[in-house]
Amino acid sequence: MTVQDSGRAALVTGASRGIGYGIAEALVARGDRVCITGRNEDALKEAVEQLGADRVIGVAGKAHDEAHQAVAVERAMEAFGRVDFLVNNAGTNPVFGPMADMDLNVARKVFETNVISALGFAQRTWKAWQSENGGAIVNIASVAGVSASPFVGAYGMSKAAMVNLTLQLAHEFAPKVRVNAIAPAVVKTKFAKALYEGREEEVVSAYPLGRLGVPADIGGAAAFLTSDQSDWVTGQTLVVDGGIFLNAGVG
Repeated sequence: MTVQDSGRAALVTGASRGIGYGIAEALVARGDRVCITGRNEDALKEAVEQLGADRVIGVAGKAHDEAHQAVAVERAMEAFGRVDFLVNNAGTNPVFGPMADMDLNVARKVFETNVISALGFAQRTWKAWQSENGGAIVNIASVAGVSASPFVGAYGMSKAAMVNLTLQLAHEFAPKVRVNAIAPAVVKTKFAKALYEGREEEVVSAYPLGRLGVPADIGGAAAFLTSDQSDWVTGQTLVVDGGIFLNAGVG
């Protein structure tokens, strides 16, 4: 089936696989042109081919690298002439354990990648296109950012910061640009497999909807928040969790 060009373009960070790929796939499916980023050049090239090299470009680099941020936005502008939508998905979680024992340098790295990079991409996209032409930004947070999350505390703190960054940018970038966040629960990706691998049935039992998330679930949410159907929505964090929060305080 031929997809009609929407005339719009997006930049999705951390999109060579997992949630980012699912988001890029949803945007391409509705007719957007998309620039995706990722650390692994080979994985990025493969993702571009799978998504469609006629509509997608890839820019390899580390999200926290300011030079990479600049190049990614510049390449998107050169290729598409616009960047209507920014999805800040790139993230890391290199540590698992109690906060009392956490290496502070590791915590700094988590914030640098998960939060500061998102601000950097937002600043550059705003200056390159959105301040004059409008658009939307979606920040990928996590349920770990809106609840206590034992053993992934640094990740949770960074995602809580993403929720607040969303509020700040929504206020400052209005009325030209809408800024919202998505807070997923466990989504079946390589990034999250330590949270369910080998005990998926046990983990799933906590979810009222009876399954873990898949990247397409977050892709659909991101497509909505960057669509005209959400034109009166800004500063919000959409929890996409299979209903797991319904069990809070139960038991």
